[in-house]
Amino acid sequence: MAEGAFDVLLLVGRPASGKSEIIDFLTRAPLEERRQKFHVAELDVLDDFPMLWAWFEEDHILTERFGQPRLHTEAEGYFKYPYLWHLLIERLDLEYHKRLRDDPAYHDRVTTLIEFSRGSEHGGYAEALPHLSDGLLRRAGVVYVSVSFEESLRKNRRRFNPDRPDTILEHGLPDEKLERLYRDDDWGALSGGKESGLLAVKGVRVPFVVLGNEGNLENIVDEGKLADVLDSLWRRAINRPTA
Repeated sequence: MAEGAFDVLLLVGRPASGKSEIIDFLTRAPLEERRQKFHVAELDVLDDFPMLWAWFEEDHILTERFGQPRLHTEAEGYFKYPYLWHLLIERLDLEYHKRLRDDPAYHDRVTTLIEFSRGSEHGGYAEALPHLSDGLLRRAGVVYVSVSFEESLRKNRRRFNPDRPDTILEHGLPDEKLERLYRDDDWGALSGGKESGLLAVKGVRVPFVVLGNEGNLENIVDEGKLADVLDSLWRRAINRPTA
């Protein structure tokens, strides 16, 4: 573990809730300030969106250039098979363990930040989190960025740039797709409606906190609130039960 810093942060929440903006803010923060205020060391970000988008691009090439069937998605842009959502989580976990394999001292200097969204329609967080390995979960803390579906919808519309749909800060979903995939969110049931606590995932108790971001339509990062939330999570992480 890097001194005073998380090994792994899971940043979850509805699309356009502010997760990408938080990552962008932390990436830009000076290293020592980031470590002291936010308990984040050198930042290594793993995000399933680029993997997902690559599947869309591959399917487009297959159909438009080769006249072959799609591998991953239907013509409407939905996954052909629900288990592909879990495959993305397994891929994130695999990428993480490659880093540990290649650098035994990785966490002496690095905080890994893993970002994803999961709605109840494709299993929610209750089904997604168990696809992370026990070793990762034992090092992890979870930040859930909380906004209502209605606010997610407004922010998604606001940020979408049709000329850059593959980019982290400017991608978006059509309204009907956002509603089908993300209107229902199982976080409240999973967390027991608490603002902080421990999630039980495969017998591993993972500390979590909720960062409320409702009403922040521009997704401007509130440094003080972020620092308070991460400090609360840090205190839970260093005192987490070992069994």
